[in-house]
Amino acid sequence: MSEEIAVVPGDGIGAEVVPVAVDVLDAVGDFSFVHADAGDAVAAETDDPLPEETREAAAAADATLFGAAGETAADVVLPLRSAVDSFVNVRPARTYPGVDALQPDTDLVFLRENTEGVYAGHEATLADGVTTTTRVVTREASARLAEFACDYAPEGFTVAHKANVMRETDGLFKQTVEDVAEGNDVPTEDALMDALAMHLVQSPEDYDVVVCPNLAGDVLSDLSAGLVGGLGLLPSANLGPERGLFEPVHGSAPDIAGEGVANPAATVLSAAMLLEFLGHDDEGQRVRSAVETVLAEGPRTPDVGGEASTKEMRDALLAQLG
Repeated sequence: MSEEIAVVPGDGIGAEVVPVAVDVLDAVGDFSFVHADAGDAVAAETDDPLPEETREAAAAADATLFGAAGETAADVVLPLRSAVDSFVNVRPARTYPGVDALQPDTDLVFLRENTEGVYAGHEATLADGVTTTTRVVTREASARLAEFACDYAPEGFTVAHKANVMRETDGLFKQTVEDVAEGNDVPTEDALMDALAMHLVQSPEDYDVVVCPNLAGDVLSDLSAGLVGGLGLLPSANLGPERGLFEPVHGSAPDIAGEGVANPAATVLSAAMLLEFLGHDDEGQRVRSAVETVLAEGPRTPDVGGEASTKEMRDALLAQLG
């Protein structure tokens, strides 16, 4: 292995959990790491939460490992995703032995459109107290997501939407995804996203892969975190044709930042997804197995029922990796 990985810890607990993932990657491969800064602290010093050299590092590296951003998240995460030409956000949510879960049978993957919807950034103030946002849905982006979904889940998937109300935008999304799936002989079922939220809480085992517009994928995947034991267990991958940005779902968690008890599992699992994206499937599985063993046997951080520190969990993960 000789790939280059850009490392952007960011704010809050990002600075605590990303170094753990770097140590894990270093334990299973021979990578070169390029360290860069982004987030609130950088903005306070430079008035720019995402320096151009950080964006360029992500655009040039084979993959990027990102921690979290605080108040400047929209000014950091969205441009970083754009830097790697990410069009899909892959968010698995599953339960782990040793971790109490509201729904122990949960094993889901959300494939979230990553470029448009209400996150396209077209907001305006029409008058004092009157604001708008323009929701963007295109056939091209929807088809790109659908083609990825067909490759990822050839056995079939669920299409989440709200086409009964947002007839033009979600209507186009739903129809495009279903047309692409039909052309690839991939079966689909559809579900209204609000009803799906209820069914996920009641019977998550009925679902496997869910294809979502941007905002729906964000909300539904966070909901699923509550089913499996918390955001500290959810990794994610923002994938483009050639590069990817890998980040935990949990954000900067300022309430525990600096206390040394942040759970590194989501970031390490994101690193496992990074390894698989680069074609190192065996190493990715080794990392995932190490996380599963440590979660099952301990030590575990307080968010998943333990008393361990981030460092203690790091040491246990490295011990599992030999």
